Amino acid sequence: MSKNKYDFAGWATKYGIGCSDGRTISKGAFAHCDEVVVPLVWNHTYDKPDNIIGNAKLVHSDEGVYTYCSFNDTSTAETAKSLVKHGDITSLSIYANHLKQAGNIVMHGDIKEVSLVLAGANPGASIQEVLVHGEVSEGEATIYNDPEGLELWHEDAEEETSEVEEEPEDIKHEDDSNETIADIYNSMTEKQKKAVAAIIDQLADDDEPSSEDNNQNEGDTEMKHNVFDQNEENKELKHFDFEATMRDAKRCGSLKEAFLKHAENYGIKEIEQLFPEAKDIYNEPEFIKRDTSWVAGFLAGTHKQPFSKIKAMYADITGDQARALGYVKGNLKKEEVFSLLKRTTEPTTIYKKQKLDRDDIIDITDFSVVAWIKKEMRMMLDEELARAMLVGDGREVLSEDKIKENCIRPIFNDADLYTIKAQVDKNAANQAKEFIKTCIIARKDYEGTGTPTLYTTEDVLCDLLLIEDQNGRFIYESVNALCNVLRVSKIVTVPVMKGLIRNGEASKTYDVLGIIVNPNDYHVGADKGGQVSMFDDFDIDYNQYKYLMETRCSGSLIKPYSAITIERERV
Repeated sequence: MSKNKYDFAGWATKYGIGCSDGRTISKGAFAHCDEVVVPLVWNHTYDKPDNIIGNAKLVHSDEGVYTYCSFNDTSTAETAKSLVKHGDITSLSIYANHLKQAGNIVMHGDIKEVSLVLAGANPGASIQEVLVHGEVSEGEATIYNDPEGLELWHEDAEEETSEVEEEPEDIKHEDDSNETIADIYNSMTEKQKKAVAAIIDQLADDDEPSSEDNNQNEGDTEMKHNVFDQNEENKELKHFDFEATMRDAKRCGSLKEAFLKHAENYGIKEIEQLFPEAKDIYNEPEFIKRDTSWVAGFLAGTHKQPFSKIKAMYADITGDQARALGYVKGNLKKEEVFSLLKRTTEPTTIYKKQKLDRDDIIDITDFSVVAWIKKEMRMMLDEELARAMLVGDGREVLSEDKIKENCIRPIFNDADLYTIKAQVDKNAANQAKEFIKTCIIARKDYEGTGTPTLYTTEDVLCDLLLIEDQNGRFIYESVNALCNVLRVSKIVTVPVMKGLIRNGEASKTYDVLGIIVNPNDYHVGADKGGQVSMFDDFDIDYNQYKYLMETRCSGSLIKPYSAITIERERV
């Protein structure tokens, strides 16, 4: 808002004048609010949007904060504008928070709004100009006080005022920066300013009043001091002590460490108690884990059976023996011959177990630790199930914790009848292009349901997207474009596939680069009660709660040639 475009102007507040609540605003307390535009409000009321009647531009000076105010076009604003022009309302008020005080001296604060009010307290604040067709009217303004005493709003004025000492000259640092103590203070964070204010309050409480202070404040037994005052009687924190503390803060990078180092100079023991405790960013601890975003989609896509023993039976009629034959008169008719294939998959149990001391459950009040533990158990159980179905659990064959692969059959190394093994030429110059070629060729042998999904790693996906033409332009501008070429519905990256190998015949090993499959062709069987269940138990001997989450199920591809493993022989 231009200073030349306003409806009225005046002093929002003035420095060095005592107010009815005993506060005095020190010179420069609102200096950082210069050129700031804040809302213009009716009587500090925010319950209705209409009560915000315009805006006010703050301009700092040595005397105080001057404001240029402009009304908006609402009906409430028009009413207020008429009252100001007519001279019915002559008082202004500020609302400020984040106050820093030395006793009753306000050293710092943030002005958040300027209000039109009926009465005020600070006789130095006044409306100076009201623009009415080029005419100027004058009136008085005040400062209004928050009854909670937490933020700066002064209530109606009483007659008593107090004198304040003039602002001292800037105190210079001993280094080459030429910064003043005031400059350093204004550069502090809000947390650092709070710590300084707390120290100042304690110093002020311990100060003995001077005779001059007693004359200025009759009946008072003590006088609060500004840390920047050059009062010789303020012996607790001298200028050079404060400067040294600030220099150490710059060098150490921590205001707290600097104050602890100089604590003996200003007589506050165990000053670390003045610094606030660290606050949690989240309501509960966040898990450091692998990306499991693929798990829910994979499990949701599988086909669920209401029985745990899965049996698949097939008749192989692809051989010549199963073909229909031509008949020649007089010749013997031959019987059809074909093979019957059968595979049965038994269920197995997969579980997660946890325990918590009852004392810990009671004492941890910031969040529900039981709910947090159960969430972790379910998340990890789901990941383990999906992992076992797609690529196996990765444990050694003889491990007692291994999920049996004849019960939860991994897709990537399933029998050739179910999973096609397509190999990328290891000698190809461009492995990314060779991967795409291999997928396209193998895709013609796919006999699974619908359009499958390509499961791969981030490394492989990045290599595919970085394929360039002869002009250096990326061939595939998006993942969707790549999906169209590979004839898959989507590409899903799976972190646990990184470094996955398959052991083949003749001691050969293969790096698994991708798996093409529709999860719907993978059947998961569970009898009634075999679904994921949660069990709680209390151990009275050890005062512990124990939690068990488990499922008993089987899993297997049931359709021949319904998956493709894209792999490359290791050199």
